[in-house]
Amino acid sequence: MKFEQLDRRMRVYETAHDHCVLPGMHMVARIDGRSFSQLTRVSQKFDAPYDERFRDCMVATLVHLAANCGFSVLYGYTQSDELSLLFRRDESLFGRKLRKYLSVLAGEASAKFSLELGALGAFDARISQFPRDEDVVDYFRWRHEDAHRNALNGHSYWLLRRQGMSDHDATQKLKGVSVAERNELLFQHGINFNDVPAWQKRGIGVRWREVPETGINPKTGGTTSSIRRELFVDTELPMKDAYDELVRSIVAAQGGPSSASAVAGGSTGKPSDGG
Repeated sequence: MKFEQLDRRMRVYETAHDHCVLPGMHMVARIDGRSFSQLTRVSQKFDAPYDERFRDCMVATLVHLAANCGFSVLYGYTQSDELSLLFRRDESLFGRKLRKYLSVLAGEASAKFSLELGALGAFDARISQFPRDEDVVDYFRWRHEDAHRNALNGHSYWLLRRQGMSDHDATQKLKGVSVAERNELLFQHGINFNDVPAWQKRGIGVRWREVPETGINPKTGGTTSSIRRELFVDTELPMKDAYDELVRSIVAAQGGPSSASAVAGGSTGKPSDGG
C-alpha cells in the first residue's frame, strides 16, 4: 500500500469522532492542576493556605495562555489551582475542534507552569459551550464565589492544623459550620477575614486594556500619540454584582486584540500582594 493511501486510511481513526463547537457559541476553557495537593503539600511544601510563589506561577501561566498561544482570549481568571479563559465568540483557531483546544491548552499550561516552578506540574482541560452572554457571566461568578469559599475554608482549616489538629479532626470540626461561625473562629484567633488579601478571596483576572503612548517622530521631531493594548493583571477584582458587570462588559464589547497583534505589556505574572 502506498503511503498516501495508508495515510488517508489511518487518519480516519484520528478524526472520525472530531467534535467542533458550533458557530456563535461562547467558549470558556477551564484548565485544572492534576494532583496538585501532592505537589503543593508534599513535593514543594508551599505555605498554607496560600503561597505567593505558587500564585505567581499560576498568573504567569494564565498570561502565557492569554497572550502567547495564538488564541483570541478576552478574559482570563485564576484561583486556587485552576485557570479559566473566555475566547472571542468568533474564535476560529483549529476550526473550533475541541480535541485541539483541550490538548493545546493542557500542554501549554503544563509546560509554562513547570518552567516557572522548576518542577513538573500537569494540567487537564475542558471547554464549556454557552449560548447566551449571561451564561458566561454566571460561569465566572461561579468560579469567583468558589474562590471566596475556598479562602474561608482554607484559612479556617489551616488555623486548626496549626493548633495541632490532624487532617481528619480539622475536617470533622468544620463539618456543618456556617460561614458566620467560620468568620468568628478566625476572628477569635486574630484573623479578620475582611483583611485577607483580595487575590486570595476573589482570585486574579487578566484582561486587555488600551494605554495611550506618546513618542517623538524621528523625521519631524514632533510629538506623536498612539494607543497600545496590554494585558492587565488585576489582583483587586470587584465583588458580587460589580464583578458580574465587569464580566458582562467584556462579553458585550467582544473587544480585545488577538494575541498576534497585541503585547502583554506590564504583565510579568508577578502581581503585587494586594490588600
